[in-house]
Amino acid sequence: MNGRVLAFIAASVATLIYGANYTIAKDVMPAFVKPFGFIVLRVFGAMVLFWLLSLFVKREKIAKKDFVGIFFAAIFGAGFNMLVFFKGLNLTTPIDASVIMVLTPIIVFVLSIIFLKETIISHRIAGVIIGLIGALVLIVYGTSSGLNAPNIFLGNIYVILNATFYGIYLVIIKKLMTKYHPINLIKWVYLFGFFIVLPFGFQEFTEINWTSMPNLIRYKVLYVVVFATFTVYLCNLIALTKLKVTTVGVFIYLQPVVATIFALLLGSDTLNTVKLVASAIIFVGVYLVSKRPKEIV
Repeated sequence: MNGRVLAFIAASVATLIYGANYTIAKDVMPAFVKPFGFIVLRVFGAMVLFWLLSLFVKREKIAKKDFVGIFFAAIFGAGFNMLVFFKGLNLTTPIDASVIMVLTPIIVFVLSIIFLKETIISHRIAGVIIGLIGALVLIVYGTSSGLNAPNIFLGNIYVILNATFYGIYLVIIKKLMTKYHPINLIKWVYLFGFFIVLPFGFQEFTEINWTSMPNLIRYKVLYVVVFATFTVYLCNLIALTKLKVTTVGVFIYLQPVVATIFALLLGSDTLNTVKLVASAIIFVGVYLVSKRPKEIV
C-alpha cells in the first residue's frame, strides 16, 4: 500500500475513533470517574502499551538535548492538554467540544509557518478557511444542548486551551520525528506525561470505585484508554510520517461530523439540513488542504 494512502487511512481512523470518544468519555464522567482521575488512567494505560510496542522497534539513542523537546511534547501532548480537555468535556456537551477542536488546524497552520517554514499555498489556505466555515455553521446552527453540561462556557474555554496545546504538540513532535522513530519518541512522551498528570489526578484516581462500576462503564473506560488514546496517537504518528502537520491537523475538522453521527446513533441528537450542509463544507475543506498542489485542477 502506498505510504501516503496509509497515512490518510491512519488519520481517518484516528478521527473516527476520537469522534466517538466525546460521547463515550462523557458517559463515564463524573459519576464513575472524575476528569483528572480519568486522565491518570488514560496516560498510564497508553504509556504501558507504547513501551510494550517499543520492544518490537529498533532501539535508538536519543540525544540529551532532544529530551527537552520530548518533555515539552509531553506537556502539550500527554499532559496539560488532556487535563484541560477532560475538565472541559466534563462541563460542556460532546458536540460543543468536538466543534471547538476545529481550532487546532488553524493553530497548527500558523505554528507551522513560523517554526517549520511551511510554504503558504493558496488552496491550503482556502481549505482551512472553508473547513472553518463549515465548523462555524455547526457551532452556530447545529449544536444541541445536553443535560449533563453544568458550565458550557467554562467547559468550552478549557477545550480551546486543549486545542491550542495539541497544536503545539503536533509541531514539536513533527520536528523530532525527522530524527527518531515515532514509537521511540511517543513512549518517552507518555512516560513524562504520566508524571506530569499524576499530581493532578492521583486523588481522583484513588476515589474510583471499581467494584460498583457497571461492566458497560468499564468497557467505555477501556475504549478511552486503548482506542481513543493509544490507537489514536499511534495513527496520528503514522500519518505524520507521510503528511504535513497541517494536513494531519485538518482532519480534526471531521470530528464534529463523527461526533454528531455517533450522537444520532444513540438517539441524543437529530439530523437536519444545517448539519448535512456543514458536513459537506467540512469535507471540501479537508480535501483542499490534504491535496498536493499538482493534484488540484
